[in-house]
Amino acid sequence: MNRKRTALTVAAAGTATGVVGLVLLATPAGAGTAPPALPDITAEALVQSVLTSQIPAMSGAVEFSSDLGIPIPGLPTTGASGEAAHVYTDGQGRARLSIDNGDAERTVVRDGSTTWIWNSADRTVTKLADGEHEKKGAETLADPATAAREFVGLMGKDSTVTVDGTARVADRPVYQLVLTPKPTERTLLREVRIAVDSETRLPLRLEVLANGQATPAVKIGFTEFSTGAQDPGLFQYAPPAGVKVVEEKAGDHKPSKAEQDDMFAQFDPKTVGEGWDTVLVGKIPAEALQSKAPNPRGGGGEMDATTFLKQIGKEVSGPFGTGYVISTKVGTALVTTDGRAALGAVPQQVLIDALGQK
Repeated sequence: MNRKRTALTVAAAGTATGVVGLVLLATPAGAGTAPPALPDITAEALVQSVLTSQIPAMSGAVEFSSDLGIPIPGLPTTGASGEAAHVYTDGQGRARLSIDNGDAERTVVRDGSTTWIWNSADRTVTKLADGEHEKKGAETLADPATAAREFVGLMGKDSTVTVDGTARVADRPVYQLVLTPKPTERTLLREVRIAVDSETRLPLRLEVLANGQATPAVKIGFTEFSTGAQDPGLFQYAPPAGVKVVEEKAGDHKPSKAEQDDMFAQFDPKTVGEGWDTVLVGKIPAEALQSKAPNPRGGGGEMDATTFLKQIGKEVSGPFGTGYVISTKVGTALVTTDGRAALGAVPQQVLIDALGQK
């Protein structure tokens, strides 16, 4: 499975973002400021500069918000936003990322030879040899530059790419790069807008807009961004006293009890289609559908996955049998009663077609 393609498809889908438990980040558009005057640049040249840019020593703060049309566990309330992450790099491959979702904090430190992941929810530290850790999920999306660059690389050939003027993000002048699905693409998305820093050519903001919607359904970006040398201590890590340290190598991850109870943690997707039409298809074990976990809507108590699907989805039937469909402004998920699942930034029929191919 191409993990980068999978992560970006999940991010674009919106529905998938919720059910897999990713955190989407955003930044306000900076309305009220005059657009900066920058030299003209072609879309092709801007895309190339984004793909070849080097991440310098920098620090940044990130906010998040989403407006998917339905409440999704793990995402902020519709229209809400708040500081959620800080990103630091030394320009030499060392980095630090801190994510705070209110209930728990995750810190990722890459010191040049080892990657350390601290999770306050279960007070564990995961240790990985450098090169074995691939950013994914919330960790990928917490870095707007990484998320946007990978999106451009994967989706560029299936898109019409234009430059739509200039703007300011995190008080820096940016070019507005716009990717629009080609007419042959079957997707719920209208366009993806990427604000590209005029100096470093790093993406500073990514906005996902759905068909028929005037405002972004999903945003990810910096509210503060500055280049320059960082404190070397940021890229060093020592596990707190008394916490459990788990040392992993690639491929030997053992699911926690919480992951075993979470049906989507056991969803090992394969991709069907490409570009904006990409659908993730996988199988959820029957026991995971029936196992109980803390109520995803909060309020205490436990709820099995099937009951949760009934609450947020609509019962449907078709050539796949019976199941539940969950629809948001930017994506759709379909889970059958026998555990097959498909999701993507596409209409329901595209998911049904994808299930028929697996």
